[in-house]
Amino acid sequence: MSDYRIGNGFDVHAFAKDRKLILGGIEIEYELGLSGHSDADVLVHAVIDALLGAVGLGDIGRHYPDSDETYRNIDSMFLLEDTVLKVKSGGWSISNVDATVIAQRPKLSEYIDQMRERLAGVLQIDNSRVNVKATTTEKLGFTGREEGIAALATAAVYKAI
Repeated sequence: MSDYRIGNGFDVHAFAKDRKLILGGIEIEYELGLSGHSDADVLVHAVIDALLGAVGLGDIGRHYPDSDETYRNIDSMFLLEDTVLKVKSGGWSISNVDATVIAQRPKLSEYIDQMRERLAGVLQIDNSRVNVKATTTEKLGFTGREEGIAALATAAVYKAI
């Protein structure tokens, strides 16, 4: 018998000049990056929140606060690695992750497979258990006005009981 849980995460970052655009641990060719205390990888932040939520450990701000200089400009993949350790230390295994990046621009289709591979490696699960999608908001809202990027993620975890 197993115990199953699901968590979801959501994150938003505004565009910023003079920053690299990092999504899913992959550098995206674009004239703008995202504003944030860390590298502002909105996709990874949503995945972290989904995992923490699934196992009842709060949210990203509780574990990696933007008030802590330790995390200034940190690669969010390191935060994800640490989150995976937290999940596993509670006896949980990651079943799968499904995520959506919401951005009018840049177009992300050519980067999706790289993001999936990078995330799966850090999550320590097969690529087939990680899904990344990209969509627009048909020019509506802050993403449609190209002011920033949002991401949603859902994570399923399980534990043998």
